[in-house]
Amino acid sequence: MPMTWQPSPWWRPLTTGTGQSTGGVWLTGDGEVVKRLIPGVADPRHHAYWERQALVASSGIVAATCGLRSPACLGVQRDSTGITLRMAYVQPAVWSPVALAAALGRFAQLPLTEPAWGARNVLRDRLTTVERRGGWSALPQYESLWLRRHAALAALDALPRVPTHGDAHPTNLLGRDGDDVLAIDWEQFGLGPTGFDLAYLLLAGDTPLDELLAAHGGDVDAVRRGAVLVAAYTAVSRAAWALTQPDPGDHADRLVRLADVLEEAARIVSRK
Repeated sequence: MPMTWQPSPWWRPLTTGTGQSTGGVWLTGDGEVVKRLIPGVADPRHHAYWERQALVASSGIVAATCGLRSPACLGVQRDSTGITLRMAYVQPAVWSPVALAAALGRFAQLPLTEPAWGARNVLRDRLTTVERRGGWSALPQYESLWLRRHAALAALDALPRVPTHGDAHPTNLLGRDGDDVLAIDWEQFGLGPTGFDLAYLLLAGDTPLDELLAAHGGDVDAVRRGAVLVAAYTAVSRAAWALTQPDPGDHADRLVRLADVLEEAARIVSRK
């Protein structure tokens, strides 16, 4: 019977991790970050594919990229019960939302070759999960947007596909290397619709979309469309789920702040 992997008692827990495949994260006395990955979703294209973080690290695909890059990989060890990923520790840096948007824009312009294990349909996968849970029944005022979700996905499919971190929340856009961001948690990395990462950045703060777009650059119309659709469907999905929980937080309240984005998304899908 295989031995169960255990962290060293001398390691300091950093976080329990929020990814579906994350079994824990620790800081060693030597300044390494150890992340334990446990088996989960086996589809290499699914957004929650359990091995993707290890494959990103061992492949070096984003080890030296412009805009965003990963911390140095110090080792990937596989055993019968999971994967142990060792990365260099990243010192947190202070970033403005506009500077992060600019870094995301530089990353999105890179001509990366899509790996066979890259996430392809993050929003589609997530909306499929939401549908299994009953859709947005807790927020019936957004029913028309929900009913047009396939039109939204079709509009996103028509946009250019660009490199995406997949979870570009400021907590993951952690460190600094000159003007570039050292980003962690590449679980959802792949090629996605332009504007995808910008949408997550928009949802995380209060910076107006127009300011983020100006810093991001690229095809502004396409980036805007992608960001608006991803932000709208992600925000309402989060709020609908939160309202079924004992502590819903401020997800529903944030929809008020995003009213203009939701209205713009409704206009886009109504034309499809």
